[in-house]
Amino acid sequence: MSKSSAPKKRRWYHNLLDAYRLTAAAEPWVGWAMLGAFLGSIGVGVAIGLATGHPVYAGFLGAGAGLTFAMLILSWRVRVVSYAQIEGHPGAAIAVLDQIKRGWNIEQEPVAINPRTQDMVFRMVGRPGIVLISEGPATRVGRLLKDEERRVTRVVPNVPVHLLQTGRDEGQIPLTKLQSKVRRLPRKLTPAEVLTVSNRLRSLSTNKLPIPKGIDPLRARPNRKAARGR
Repeated sequence: MSKSSAPKKRRWYHNLLDAYRLTAAAEPWVGWAMLGAFLGSIGVGVAIGLATGHPVYAGFLGAGAGLTFAMLILSWRVRVVSYAQIEGHPGAAIAVLDQIKRGWNIEQEPVAINPRTQDMVFRMVGRPGIVLISEGPATRVGRLLKDEERRVTRVVPNVPVHLLQTGRDEGQIPLTKLQSKVRRLPRKLTPAEVLTVSNRLRSLSTNKLPIPKGIDPLRARPNRKAARGR
C-alpha cells in the first residue's frame, strides 16, 4: 500500500471536532455557551488584572480558565446527547455503567430477560454489594428484579443487594444520572469479598435465560472518546 493511500492518522482535535458536531447537531446553543464561558473568563481575568496592575498576565490566565470551562461544558453536553441517543435501546444501561469498570465486576449480558416484553436485568458486583439494574417500564420490571434478587440471595445470602430501575417512569433513574447513583451507594465489601461474590454468582450463568432473537445488548454503546471530549 502506498503512502498516499494509507489512512490519515486521527489527531486529538479530530475527536474534539466530532464531539462538538455531535453535540451541536442536537443542541445548537452549546457553541454559544462555550464561547460565553471563554470570553467571560477572559473578561474576569482582565478585570482582576486591572485591579492588581497585571492585566495582560491575568488575561492569559483567564483565557486558560475559559478554555477549561468551555471543554467542561462540551464534555457535559456530549455525554448527555450520547446517552439520549441510546436511551430506550436494549443494553443502554450497561453501556453507560461499563464506563465505571474500576472496582466493579459487570456482567455484559442480561442475567434475566422477559422473552415476551424484552424487559431485562443486568448485574454488577462491587464494594456496595450486588447491584441489579432493570430496563423496562416500572409497571413490569419490579417482579423481574425481585425474582433475580431471590436468585442471588440464595447463593450469597449475606451480601447487600441494590435494585435500580432505569427509565423515564416515576421512581426510575434516567441514564444521565445512573452513574452517579451507583457511585453514591455505600461501600460494604472489601475488594477480596467482591471477587468471591462474583465467582459465586457465576454459578447462576448456567441457568441464565437466552437472549431473545434480535437483542444485542453490546451493540448500544456511547462514543467514549466523544463523551470525554477527545
